[in-house]
Amino acid sequence: MTRIQTRPVPPDHHAALQAQGISPLMARLFAARGITTHAELDCSLKALLPFQQLKNIDAMASRLADAIARSERLLIVADYDADGATACSVAMKGLAAHGAIVDFIVPNRFEYGYGLTPEIVELAAQHRPDIIVTVDNGIASVAGVEAAKARGIEVLVTDHHLPGDTLPDALIVNPNQPGCPFPSKNLAGVGVMFYVLMALRAEMRARGVFSDKPEPNLGELLDYVALGTVADVVRLDQNNRILVENGLRRMRAGRMAPGIAALFRVAGRMAYKANTFDLGFTLGPRLNAAGRLDDMSLGIACLLATTESQALKLAQELDALNRERRQIEHGMQDEALAVLSSIDPAERYTLSLYRDDWHQGVVGIVASRLKERFHRPSIVFAPGDEGEIKGSGRSIPGFHLRDALDLVSKRHPGLLRKFGGHAMAAGLTIAEADFAAFCQAFETVAREWMSAQQLTRTLETDGSLSPRELHLGFAEELAAQVWGQGFPPPTFCDRFRVLSQRIVGDKHLKLRLLKDGQEFDAMRFNQVDWLPDEIEAVYQVVANEWQNRKELQIYLDHWQLATAGQGA
Repeated sequence: MTRIQTRPVPPDHHAALQAQGISPLMARLFAARGITTHAELDCSLKALLPFQQLKNIDAMASRLADAIARSERLLIVADYDADGATACSVAMKGLAAHGAIVDFIVPNRFEYGYGLTPEIVELAAQHRPDIIVTVDNGIASVAGVEAAKARGIEVLVTDHHLPGDTLPDALIVNPNQPGCPFPSKNLAGVGVMFYVLMALRAEMRARGVFSDKPEPNLGELLDYVALGTVADVVRLDQNNRILVENGLRRMRAGRMAPGIAALFRVAGRMAYKANTFDLGFTLGPRLNAAGRLDDMSLGIACLLATTESQALKLAQELDALNRERRQIEHGMQDEALAVLSSIDPAERYTLSLYRDDWHQGVVGIVASRLKERFHRPSIVFAPGDEGEIKGSGRSIPGFHLRDALDLVSKRHPGLLRKFGGHAMAAGLTIAEADFAAFCQAFETVAREWMSAQQLTRTLETDGSLSPRELHLGFAEELAAQVWGQGFPPPTFCDRFRVLSQRIVGDKHLKLRLLKDGQEFDAMRFNQVDWLPDEIEAVYQVVANEWQNRKELQIYLDHWQLATAGQGA
């Protein structure tokens, strides 16, 4: 069952936005997303939060500038997801542009796991670095930093994840570390590294390094920043929207890195009309496929490729890996549903599943699919090291997954061998023999923290649109904005009469709908079940481009039988 509700619109914010020249309809959408003034919609780079507000960033910039002046060797240790790959690319290109001697390694998730572990330090030591710089990891690497120090290697940590009770003994830039006044806690790992480079450039400018040569243009890295930010599904607050919008502008203008251009090409998407959907659902998954099934070094090599031919070859390899990932995912999803057929998910508050033949690199995606289907916090496990299983979880609004795992860990010491993550996503390692005990402990916490009402899926919409508001110009106005996590794309809810429907492409439903005497073209993607004559639909308004023509189209996200008494 799905409950449909309209997002509340604070009347004072709605009125204030209109008074500042925003149309009543757009003011309604913005006010419902927490916007209070026109200034919060400014996506120019001059509106970025100043780097000086990040704790330790001046000290880190000074240390990096010293390292460059002394020709010390820097080694980037990256995470194996899209955020880590783009952060690594930004670090490699940005530091090199400042004159650094820099190289990178990225742990193979199946051999080394996540973060700067003592094992990774041993691998890193083979490169004989003077300094290790972590990107998108390190805030929890207490043992890894100690192992590096024991070898005489300094560590600089750039990360955005939530810290544990103990911080590593290193210089840290992370907006979520204790005592950091930076207002946006939502920077992705790639965003943190971009900010470090801004501070480094300012430090080297103050030292007069650029008196006889041009300064690095950090704007050239914004396509990477946009991709990593969207792919990591961090909240798109104003600061992140600025980074994403300016990265998208580079893509649309054809000024992106060859590797990103190649990812657009193999995905069959047009870069000249790049949007956040492209980054999150077409480019991001292809980049992530390397880390899930193989080695993220392939993804980073694609991002750092300097020629179109080299980039295209690597992007085609990533595309092939992504197709393989989809096949594995679909098989695991079918097997998970078969396991669930023996129980009633409606009677549970959580779903935790394990099979000894599942693929460790795909468990997070399958957990996400189960969470979407059953609206339950879901964790899917696969075999890890000897006697261990590794799980990846996804949560629903109102249930902080990392905090829940933390409580399980405190109540049952030793049950969780490792864990970490965020409110909506987390990972953990347990003994295979402890799977049943973990399931029970996790379910107990969920029943304490959640009400039955929270387990009913709620679709938030922006209410109804009148026929005069449903036009191509409005769809184009929506397309011009950056929407995403925490700033959701507008959806609307209305009653329609279904005039006609047919299956296209063997898997989509093309419809003609009627509302208040006006007809509209509509699509229901990846669904072929026939709709009844009268529906209440949650939908998006899209400026669809086909054969050099733009036209209004409605995308149906959800439908249910229309209630009596409404007119179409």
